[in-house]
This record gives sequence, C-alpha cells and structure tokens, in this order.
Amino acid sequence: MENLTADQRFEKLGLQLPPAPAPLGVYKPCLIDGNKLYLSGHGPVNDDRTLIIGRIGADLNQEEGKLAARQVGLTMLATIKAQLGSLDKVKRVIKVLGMVNCTADFEKHPYVINGCSELFAEVWGPENGIGVRSAVGFGSLPDNIPVEVEALFELY
Repeated sequence: MENLTADQRFEKLGLQLPPAPAPLGVYKPCLIDGNKLYLSGHGPVNDDRTLIIGRIGADLNQEEGKLAARQVGLTMLATIKAQLGSLDKVKRVIKVLGMVNCTADFEKHPYVINGCSELFAEVWGPENGIGVRSAVGFGSLPDNIPVEVEALFELY
C-alpha cells in the first residue's frame, strides 16, 4: 500500500467512518492555521451516533479500550473528511494526545492509545502517519467515554 494515497489506503482497509460529531460546547472541532490542522478532543462515536462509554480497568479491559481508541481515530478521520473533503490533504501526523479514562491502578495507557495511532499509521503510512505522542490516564472524561484524543496534523 506504499504508493497509495491516504483515501485509497482507507478504502482498502474496508473501514467505515462514523458521522462527524458536532460540537457539544463552545469550541470548533478543528482549526486550520497556515499548514497546520488542529483537531479538538474527540471521543469514540459509533455509526449510530452513540458513544462507547465506560472506564478502562473497571467497565472495559485494555483490549476494549484499544478498540475504543481506534474508534476515536475513525471519528477524527470523519471530521477531517467533513472539513477538508479528503484525507489526502493531510501530509502527516505531528502530535497525538491520548487521554484514557481509567482506574488508578491501570498502567497500559500507551497500549490503549495505540488503537488510534495504528489506524493513523495505516492511513498515512509509517513515515507520515506516526508523530510524537503522549498517552495519559485521567480519573474521568466527558460522558464517561473511555478515550479522548486530540491531534495536530501538517497539511499539504
């Protein structure tokens, strides 16, 4: 899949994008500044617009958390497609901040956030789809979602 565009890679993966979420507060889902695209924190939106909910280490295990993080990645891709029209307009991932709603004894935050990071690597390739990253635990997240991710991208 090396010579494919991001849109072509996504199509080959056979995945479906959930609906791009509308802001539920006073913020923009994304902002373009020069050649940078900032995405606000996104949660795991399902195809029917419901949210995956639950705390990792209590309601969900780390595998379910990783799948939730992948769903967050798909939700972010939906926002990019809705705002830019194409994933091909993204040159590379610069920074990902992954927030994990988990119990105090949970320690596998990076593993969970790999669900999102691995998706981005599949879409934009290992060179452009992997940026710098933080994966941290939180005592709670909005609506009891298990994962929230925000990201910074470079545009063409």
